[in-house]
Amino acid sequence: MTNASSKQIHDTIRAVQWHGDHLRLLDQRLLPAEEKWLDCRDATAVTLAIKDLAVRGAPAIGIAAAWGVVLAAQQGEVLDQALAQLRAARPTAVNLMWALDRMKARIAAGADTAALEREAQAIQDEDLAANRHMGELGAALIVPGSSVMTHCNTGSLATSGYGTALGVIRAGVAAGRINQVYAGETRPWQQGARLTMWELVRDGIPAKLIADSAASHLMKAGEVKWVIVGADRIAANGDTANKIGTYQLAIAARHHGVKFMVVAPSSTVDMATVSGDDIEIELRDAAELLSVAGRRTVVEGAEAWNPVFDVTPASLIDAIVTERGVIEHPTTECMRAVFSE
Repeated sequence: MTNASSKQIHDTIRAVQWHGDHLRLLDQRLLPAEEKWLDCRDATAVTLAIKDLAVRGAPAIGIAAAWGVVLAAQQGEVLDQALAQLRAARPTAVNLMWALDRMKARIAAGADTAALEREAQAIQDEDLAANRHMGELGAALIVPGSSVMTHCNTGSLATSGYGTALGVIRAGVAAGRINQVYAGETRPWQQGARLTMWELVRDGIPAKLIADSAASHLMKAGEVKWVIVGADRIAANGDTANKIGTYQLAIAARHHGVKFMVVAPSSTVDMATVSGDDIEIELRDAAELLSVAGRRTVVEGAEAWNPVFDVTPASLIDAIVTERGVIEHPTTECMRAVFSE
C-alpha cells in the first residue's frame, strides 16, 4: 500500500457539510450508537447546535459559525444580530470568534451572499489543508514504532476533516511512526470513548481506550512516548486551554519523561491573550457530571463543579504544532516571532 492510499484509508470522515441552502452536521451527541445528521437552515439552528454540543471541537465550531452567517444572509436576517448570537454560543474556543471576525470583515467590505459563501468555504478548505500540513509536521517529531496518548476528540469530527492532534496521529500511523494509540475516555461527555474511538476504529488505526485515571499508570509502565492533544485557545506565552483533564496529563507526562505536544491551527492562537490566566473557562451545567447519557447516577441533593476546560502552562509543553511550523518549548518570544503580524 502506498503512503498516499494509506493516508486516504485513515481519513474517511467529514462531519460538517455545506449543501447550498443548509448546513448538515453529524450529531456528535448520539455517537457511536447512532449516526444522525442535523440539517440547519438558519443561524439560530447553527447556534443551538454549537451550544448543545451537536457540533464541537474548536475548528469545527468556527467553520459551522461561518456557515451560520451565510444562512443568515440567505434568510435576509440582520447580520449583526446573527453574528452576536453565534459569538455568544460558547466562550472559550477562539476559533469561533476568529471565524466570525473574518466573516464580519467581509460584510463590512460589502460582500454579498455569494461572497460570504465563498469566504466560509475558504475557511473550511484552509482548515483541512492546515490539518494535513500539521499532521506531517507533528508526525516528524515522533520516533518510529511509538505508542502515543490522546485526550478528548481532535479528529475529523472536531475539524473540517483529518484533525489536529488526530491528524498527527493519522499521519504518524501512515508513516509507520505510531503503532498504538491510547485514548482517554474524557469525562464527563466521553468524547474520547464515544468519538475518538469511533474515528480510530472506523479508520483502522490501532487503538485502546483507557480510563482517564489510568493515564499516569500507563506512562509509568513506559508504554507512551508522546501525549498529543488539541487546543481551544493558545495564549501569547504558549499557555494552552484544552479539554478538562489536559493539565493533569501534562503534569504526569513531565514527571514520567513523556513528551507533550499541542496541535492546533494558527486561528487558535490568541496573541491578544497574554497568558492562560486571562482565558475564560466555560462552566457547564452540573447535571452533566451527575448523569450519564441522561440517566442520573449520583444521589439527589449532590452538587457538582463542572469546568469544561483547563489551562496547561507553556512550561509543560514540548511542542506546539501549527500550520506555520513547530514551536518547541514555547515562550512569549517564540510565539511572537511566529504569530505577530
